[in-house]
Amino acid sequence: MSAEVVIGNHNFKEEVLESQVPVIADFWAEWCVPCKMIGPVLEKLAEEYEGKIKVAKINVDENGEIASQFNIVSIPTLLVFKDGSIVKKQIGAVPRHIIEGMVKDYI
Repeated sequence: MSAEVVIGNHNFKEEVLESQVPVIADFWAEWCVPCKMIGPVLEKLAEEYEGKIKVAKINVDENGEIASQFNIVSIPTLLVFKDGSIVKKQIGAVPRHIIEGMVKDYI
């Protein structure tokens, strides 16, 4: 079972904005090749840092309202939320050490 959380309009506020731990919100789509490249990295980080961070998967095709709210125009886009606010942003597929570095200061 994956440690990642699938996010939609029904649970975005609770799982992301009200999270007690930092959240890496992954804005992605099924057809996006770079998204598929970083998917396994995010899954591994979710498992390794379980309880310390949360990885939230937000499919932009199914959750356009959320993507629009955060001006997501290119995917993959990673947003790190801490206490309900965006503290880091990364657009595009990047190596694990970059993604891991995005949350290191917040855990």
